[in-house]
Amino acid sequence: MDKNQATGLFLISALLLVYLFFFAPKKPEDQPAAKATTTTAAAQPGVAPAAPAAPLDSATAARTLGAFATAAQGTAQQVQLQNPNLTVTFSTKGGQIEAVRLNKYKTFFGKPLDLLDAQSARLDLNFRTIAGQKIRLSDLYFQPTAVAPASVGERKGQSVTFSAEVAGGRVEQVYTLLDDSYELGYNLRMPGLASTLAKEPLTFSFVDRVRQTEQDAPQNRNHSTINHYLAADDHGSLAEASENPEEIIASGPVKWAAHKHDFFIAGFIADNQFTTGKFNSRVDLGDSTYLKTMSTTLTIPVADVEQNKAGFRFYFGPNSFPVLKAVTPQFERNVYLGWGIFRWVNQFVVLPVFHFLEQFIGSYGVIIAILVLIIKLVTWPLTYKTYVSQAKMKVLKPEIDELKEKHGDDQAKVQSETMKLYSAFGVSPLSGCVPTLLTIPIVLAMFQFFPNAIELRQEHFLWAKDLSSYDVFLKLPFYVKWYGDHVSMFTLLMTASTLLMTWQSSQTNTQMQGQMKVMGYAMPIVYMFVLNSFSAGLTWYYFVSNMITFGQQFITKAFVDETKLRAQLEANKVKNKDKKPGGFQARLAEAMRTAQEREAQAKQGGNAGAPDKADKPKKPTRRS
Repeated sequence: MDKNQATGLFLISALLLVYLFFFAPKKPEDQPAAKATTTTAAAQPGVAPAAPAAPLDSATAARTLGAFATAAQGTAQQVQLQNPNLTVTFSTKGGQIEAVRLNKYKTFFGKPLDLLDAQSARLDLNFRTIAGQKIRLSDLYFQPTAVAPASVGERKGQSVTFSAEVAGGRVEQVYTLLDDSYELGYNLRMPGLASTLAKEPLTFSFVDRVRQTEQDAPQNRNHSTINHYLAADDHGSLAEASENPEEIIASGPVKWAAHKHDFFIAGFIADNQFTTGKFNSRVDLGDSTYLKTMSTTLTIPVADVEQNKAGFRFYFGPNSFPVLKAVTPQFERNVYLGWGIFRWVNQFVVLPVFHFLEQFIGSYGVIIAILVLIIKLVTWPLTYKTYVSQAKMKVLKPEIDELKEKHGDDQAKVQSETMKLYSAFGVSPLSGCVPTLLTIPIVLAMFQFFPNAIELRQEHFLWAKDLSSYDVFLKLPFYVKWYGDHVSMFTLLMTASTLLMTWQSSQTNTQMQGQMKVMGYAMPIVYMFVLNSFSAGLTWYYFVSNMITFGQQFITKAFVDETKLRAQLEANKVKNKDKKPGGFQARLAEAMRTAQEREAQAKQGGNAGAPDKADKPKKPTRRS
């Protein structure tokens, strides 16, 4: 490992450590262990009695609900719509969604995955009348129709309508669930009530307390957030990993909002748009049942309700890029793939290759290994160029050692003469580290892809039970700060292979000395601690990457003849004998020359200010 490679390694390591410092999963020392439980089971299909609700008494209902008081009496029941993907349970008290079960998924602990239930979530809608009463649908009792077949175009499904008769009209809520869909259609109608409603927006509210569904509770919490998309084509979200209260008030009309539970989404999409939106979240680290509480408030134009245009869709399903992309524009932004170039790498390179391979290969561990192989083959020209640069430095080592011996401790002079040497032999000092730096987007893209890829969720490979989370080869009876309470074998394999590569480089490159050598061995140890709680897919990826790199180095070495390389450099020296350095090398040489002159001037100035020893007056001796 020469200085150029070390520079590249240092820059990559610095970037990774900055990322890991801000995004590494953390486990609070005093946090109680999260309960490995799920929500209550959903009700049986059809209409079934539920726990009795306490209706408002007649006098209170008349005073607070006005014309809507007639709908304040009743008995709560549960109604369900089902398809292979979803089981949605409604309550006739409010005519709102009470629970949502994702039929094709389980929690990490093997329990049914209830995205919402009566204990963890509450949906409601309220509005005002011209008389000033605030009406909440949760105060009203609705009569459900029988679950009936429904269709949207050529797609078939089922629907149910909840109706509440009030003085002068009625409130209708129509839900439609199509076959093999994660979307639930919702239409709100209020025929005959236009003259009763105040001319102000209706308010939809959703309070959502996130339960643990994944192995790693901190990651489950830190990946849960609220995303939203404005009609003005602007995407926003609450800070995911923050443990402080977060709030965003939308600056304009909202097209959709989504509560992201790590790998799953509860989303709300308007056929037209919501007038405004407000989103907030808070964390109580002392709560062992709920990881985070998120709430959304959206306003609906009253004109949409009056004109029967209040159409919406709920999305309850996986946070999967291809699935979300078909829901509504920009809904796939709920899958966090990084920002800028890192998102592009994941979206247009990693995901397409990954989805292509999974059509033919059942093991995701094997898919990751093949993905590494493809990336290594594509980037091999860069690797080859780096190795050739290393070989050139090795060939020029005798000349560089001679410069060091000649100029001794004058590092500025050594660097200046070294640059002249590089220029004479036609060697670029950056040719070794630039190719390495060009691979940084791929490296950082992997840090975003593996923890957020639902494709890896609960996928077993070797001893790992879930490639989207850390592998537990050994469970520790205690918690180690910065490390965790488990031993990740993939992380150990990655660390061992990196140390082996460092040792191999130190044997073949004598320039790797001092602090450079210490850094080479220290960085893998640091990563062992930091990556112990990262996705097993990520650490498996890097272990395989190291193994393939070994093979690349062996093969590349066979194609690089140092004798021919020396002859080429000697030919360059003759060719460049009268050629002045240009471009970056010229600017670098000029910068070094200027630094040398400043250092010399500083030394001269320091000597000028000190009195000469010969002229220094003698201290008078004391007479006895």
